[in-house]
Amino acid sequence: MIFTIKAKGHKNVSGTHKTTLEITKDNYLTKTGHCIIGIMANKSMLDFPEEFKEKLRNAKKIVVEIEVDNIKEVVVGEGHKDLILNHPTDIVVRKSSYICPRTLMIKANKGAKDLNRELIKKLKEGKELTFKIIVE
Repeated sequence: MIFTIKAKGHKNVSGTHKTTLEITKDNYLTKTGHCIIGIMANKSMLDFPEEFKEKLRNAKKIVVEIEVDNIKEVVVGEGHKDLILNHPTDIVVRKSSYICPRTLMIKANKGAKDLNRELIKKLKEGKELTFKIIVE
């Protein structure tokens, strides 16, 4: 099952957070948002079908494909039975096991600082990104 979200980069994207990466529906980004790689997302977790949320909660493996101008990053993590998946604006990928309403997946293999620097550069230019969530 696949769920695709579109978002935009912003001049303040730094992509330097060590343990998380995030996209948000917010239309701004301050210089302190080191994990945020995309703003103005066209969907939030509230838009996830209930069937998709259940698959996320039961998933041993969740794949997120992030693509900007034909540069693709793949982030792999896990679901958890306690995922809440109802935040109205933010979607966060975590290397840790911390769970809150913003958490999409835990135990991810990458945070924002691990992403391709060319991809981050494109996001700083305001390019559009595709954030594809894949659960088998």
